[in-house]
Amino acid sequence: MLQIKNNIQKLKSIINQKIKKNSMATNIWFFLVIFSVLILGFLWFFQIVFLDSYYKLYKTKELNNAAGELKKDYKKNNLNSLENIAMKNGICIEIYNENTNNYNGTYFNQGCMEFGNRNFDVKKDFIRSGENQKKYNLINNKFQNETLIYALKLDHNTYAFINASLVPLDSTITILQSQLIYITIVVLILSFVIGYFISKKISKPISKISQDAKKMADGNYNVTFSSNEDIYEINELVDTLNYTRKELSKTEELKRDLMANVSHDLKTPLTMIKAYAEMVRDLTYKNKKKREENLNTIINEADRLNLLVNDILDLSVLQNSGSNLNYQTFNLIELTNQIIKRFAILTEKENYKFIFKHPKEAIVLADKNKIYQVVYNLINNAINYTGKDKEITITISEKTKTYLVEIADSGAGIKKEDLKYIWDKYYHNEKKHKRNEYGTGLGLSIVKNILQNHKYKYGVSSSSKGSKFFFEIDKS
Repeated sequence: MLQIKNNIQKLKSIINQKIKKNSMATNIWFFLVIFSVLILGFLWFFQIVFLDSYYKLYKTKELNNAAGELKKDYKKNNLNSLENIAMKNGICIEIYNENTNNYNGTYFNQGCMEFGNRNFDVKKDFIRSGENQKKYNLINNKFQNETLIYALKLDHNTYAFINASLVPLDSTITILQSQLIYITIVVLILSFVIGYFISKKISKPISKISQDAKKMADGNYNVTFSSNEDIYEINELVDTLNYTRKELSKTEELKRDLMANVSHDLKTPLTMIKAYAEMVRDLTYKNKKKREENLNTIINEADRLNLLVNDILDLSVLQNSGSNLNYQTFNLIELTNQIIKRFAILTEKENYKFIFKHPKEAIVLADKNKIYQVVYNLINNAINYTGKDKEITITISEKTKTYLVEIADSGAGIKKEDLKYIWDKYYHNEKKHKRNEYGTGLGLSIVKNILQNHKYKYGVSSSSKGSKFFFEIDKS
């Protein structure tokens, strides 16, 4: 007994694993079975419950159609076609002439006199009524059947009586019930079996996609989503997930690069600060000149460390609260000249050339401090990547509603396939981090966020003769 109970528990466990309550396969299978049951229910309802009513309605319609055809043919004096009408519709047509007190003809007379005197009484009743048409419904209690009579006045003395016998449908209904029982059993079995395979066919690729998606959620971006099913929605889902996987993989790679690069840029000045501090303490504390050189190096590296931390904080603030802009009116020419003066030491000591082309004034409406960062970072980027001539060109030109700001270097340029990535944090050619001499590597990412928050157009063009960064700023 214990073994049997264990086997039953195992069977229940297997069933629960195979048939999950809210799984797609179970739902598809369930709805297909319910659909089949509903169809069978409609068949039973209309074939059994409403068969009598539908049969009577159908025969009444036949009488109406026959009456219409009879009128047309009588007007054309074409009584030869009445037999065809009677045969086609399975009805009895009798033409009665009041003057001669007899029938001109009887067509398809099977059952025409089933009701004997009652039939004759109906005809007398209609002739006396003076109506043009009238319908009668006679029930024969002896044979438990019913006859529909359509009485029609053709002219002053001629009448037509069209009748159709309603055959009892008890035996027909019994046959249909027996037939529907077998049909119901077969259809239910088929719906269970076909529903199972259809649900499996549709749910199987989605289950596989779900399993692969879980792997991707765990950080495995090497998984590839695929489907052998020729189903548009599933194939579209596969394409979307593959695209998502690629983008997440890029994001993860950029995240790793960012961590590595930030760590590198933090570690380098900290190492140098420590090394030069130890040098001052142990070696050069008595040599004034050497001591001051070492201390200046420590100060420069501390400044660089402070610049990196500030850039990281600025970028974080921009991404989290980008819409908090302080708009004001200012002269973009004056702002740019202030920034160029900050790089005057490079002109004096390292022979950098700053060429500034601009109109007399450019009054704009924007967040002044943020635009200062944009122009500063773009010039700083041009300094890092300009050519041997050390030439940086800043151009401000007037357009209808905006000013176009262009900052160009004379370097080797950027590869076409790399252009869309240069706005990412720490992105650089050849994927090798380079400690920028005059920046932190976050400048272009800060520029992108500021310009996007202002909703300004921006971009870059590049060739072997150098790169040109540009943006448009609204006039005041």
